[in-house]
Amino acid sequence: MDNYTFNSLTLQLEGLNVSKDTLYPVFLFFFFAYIFIMLLNIGIAILIFIDKNLHQPMYLLFCNLPFNDILGNSILMPRLLMDMMKPSSQRFISYYECVAQAFMALVLVGILLGLTIRLNRCRTLIMNPYCDNASLFKLSCESVFINNVYGLTFTVVLFTCSIGSMVITYTKITVVCLTSNSKSLNSKALKTCSTHLVVFLIMLISGFIVIILHRFPQYSDYRKLSAILFHIIPGSLNPIIYGVQSAEICKSLSKFSLNFLC
Repeated sequence: MDNYTFNSLTLQLEGLNVSKDTLYPVFLFFFFAYIFIMLLNIGIAILIFIDKNLHQPMYLLFCNLPFNDILGNSILMPRLLMDMMKPSSQRFISYYECVAQAFMALVLVGILLGLTIRLNRCRTLIMNPYCDNASLFKLSCESVFINNVYGLTFTVVLFTCSIGSMVITYTKITVVCLTSNSKSLNSKALKTCSTHLVVFLIMLISGFIVIILHRFPQYSDYRKLSAILFHIIPGSLNPIIYGVQSAEICKSLSKFSLNFLC
C-alpha cells in the first residue's frame, strides 16, 4: 500500500496488532470502557442540565469536560471497534474523513493540520489506530521540516503554558491555605488540587508519550496503546473525580435517584 498512488483519496488504517487469542478480550475491554465513559459523562451533563440548583458558572463550566470526553471518544472508539473486527487489509478510510477525525481529535492543532493537508501524499497507510496530524504528515514524501519545527514549538509552548498556569494556580491556593486557619477550607483545597493534579498528570504523560513515540517507529504498538488510553483514562476519571467529589452534584444525584425509585 506504500507509494502506489499519488494523493490517493482512500487511505488504509493500520489499526491495532491484536492476535486472535486476545482479540475478543481487548474488544470487550474497549467496548465496555466506551459504554462506561458515555454513561458517566452523559449522566453528569444531563444532571447539571435538569437541576436548576446546578445552573451556576462553576457547574456550567464543568459541562465542558463531559462534552470533550464524549466528543473525543465518540470520534475514536466506534471506528476503532469496527476496525478491530476487520482484517487489516480491509480497514479503509477516506482522506476527508481522516482529516476530519484528526481535527476533531484535538482541535488545538488546527493550524498545524492546515499545514499538513497542503503536503502532497505518496503513501496511503495510516500507521495508527485512528487519524491524527502526525500520521497524516507521514503520508507525504515532501520535506516535513516546517511541520516538525511547528509541532515541537507548539508542544513546548503548550507544555510551558500548562505547567506555568498550574504552578501559578497552585501557588495562590497554597498561599491562601497557609494564611487561613480554616481546617475545612484547607482539606477541601487539598482534596480538589490532588485529584486535579492526578488527572492532569495522567493526561499530560499519555499525550507526551504519544508525541515522543511517533519519533520511534520500533515502539509503534506502545504508541498506539498510549494514543487510545489518552482518550479513555481522562474520559473515565473526569466524571468520577470532578463530579462525584462535588457535594452539590452528589446531593442532586441522590435526590434524582430517590425520585426515580419512588
